[in-house]
Amino acid sequence: MLLAAALGFGFGPAHARPAAGQESSIAWSQLPPEAQATEQRVHTGGPFPYSKDGVVFANREGRLARQARGYYHEYTVPTPGQRNRGAKRIVCGGRKPTEPDACFYTEDHYGSFRRIVK
Repeated sequence: MLLAAALGFGFGPAHARPAAGQESSIAWSQLPPEAQATEQRVHTGGPFPYSKDGVVFANREGRLARQARGYYHEYTVPTPGQRNRGAKRIVCGGRKPTEPDACFYTEDHYGSFRRIVK
């Protein structure tokens, strides 16, 4: 770790990620239009453009609060000009997929999450 710090790879506060359950937030109105549309589809139950939309999100990275398996589900946020699914997702948690307790937005394929606030 000392070598990494000497080479400029920081591990201090500038590079720290919030603890699980301590995510930053983003206002729904600040989401890209594609993310807004995806989040709305979650509440109406679809239709979803990708076959993997709605699958269980296992939270292997531990970035979200720990919950029982099946609590979180992920949905693709299309990226204009991208030929594949890209890195943007919305992950929602709750017992009923169309009535989630909370939804989170990630632009970096689960590297960080921001809680969506309406």
